[in-house]
Amino acid sequence: MQRKEGLYCPPGDFFIDPWRPVDRAVITHAHADHARRGHAHYLAAAPAEGVLRARLGEIDLQTLPYGEAIEHHGVRVSFHPAGHVLGSAQVRLEHQGHVWVASGDYYVAGSSGDPREDNMTCAPFEPVRCHCFITESTFGLPIYRWQPQAELFAAIDAWWRGNAEAGRASLLMGYSFGKAQRILKGVDPSIGPIVVHGAVEPLNRVYREAGIALPPTQLATEVADKALLNRALVVAPPSVQGSPWTRRFGDYSDAFASGWMQLRGARRRRSVDRGFVLSDHADWPGLLRAIMATGAERVIVTHGYEAVMVRWLTEQGLEAGAFETEYGDSDDDEPGANAASATPAAEPDLPADAGDSA
Repeated sequence: MQRKEGLYCPPGDFFIDPWRPVDRAVITHAHADHARRGHAHYLAAAPAEGVLRARLGEIDLQTLPYGEAIEHHGVRVSFHPAGHVLGSAQVRLEHQGHVWVASGDYYVAGSSGDPREDNMTCAPFEPVRCHCFITESTFGLPIYRWQPQAELFAAIDAWWRGNAEAGRASLLMGYSFGKAQRILKGVDPSIGPIVVHGAVEPLNRVYREAGIALPPTQLATEVADKALLNRALVVAPPSVQGSPWTRRFGDYSDAFASGWMQLRGARRRRSVDRGFVLSDHADWPGLLRAIMATGAERVIVTHGYEAVMVRWLTEQGLEAGAFETEYGDSDDDEPGANAASATPAAEPDLPADAGDSA
């Protein structure tokens, strides 16, 4: 159920990803809109510990390995991979024979199910059977269909290689937690040096400590060799755009990595040279595939295109509704961020054949 603090489990007396301070918070992942400071006690999946501590500081945190369950006030709680970022999890709740799953944010390999399309920097999404599934809908429109990762990273590599040959730095902006590491994992490090913003490197360290292999990186502020910077891929958060921090790169080419780049005009609004469609959220086929794999009879839709998703699910004969939350859609690096600046002002109509292409 919903309360002013967030999504609440009455029999267990705890909240999932609450946006107001509470006594007991069950956390799906460490992005700022889902994991906030101020709770008395935190429970999360074990792989999320390093990122949560890096972002929230000293907290009273209990962790569980994926698939391992605990019981609290008669509610059996377990975490299962969501494929979104390091440590991201779906929360499975079982009480008196009824099973709910709160997915948080998740990424799944679209309609193909090809494991080569999984997020390479965290455990892949694991479908969990349940009676009721709470799903995000960040990219819940049929226009959102991610291209194969091999094609995407080949395009990024070609852009970087062309800039390096021309003596220009390649500034690629993406959120410092999750997106930056996904970029680093996918690019070809033989093209040239890779330098990063100070907000990115501490999280790279956490990923490496968790066993995720990333190419060597240097802090941009510690590189004095101009010739090196002129061949470099620079990975930084979107907040650097137009800031004095970028002056060190001279004549550089910039790009933005986001699922929003799927939209016509998004690159123009971002005022960047290139836009690469890269998201850690499920696309439309991925959302539908994940929802159907749960076998849920009831689906509750949260942040994103709730109305479109609810309508489509209802047409498929499911009981569907929506919860209003304070979660954002952009995985920004600042607490309380939302997608107001990235999301289109109007929702395109749902094509008549949307279900046929799922």
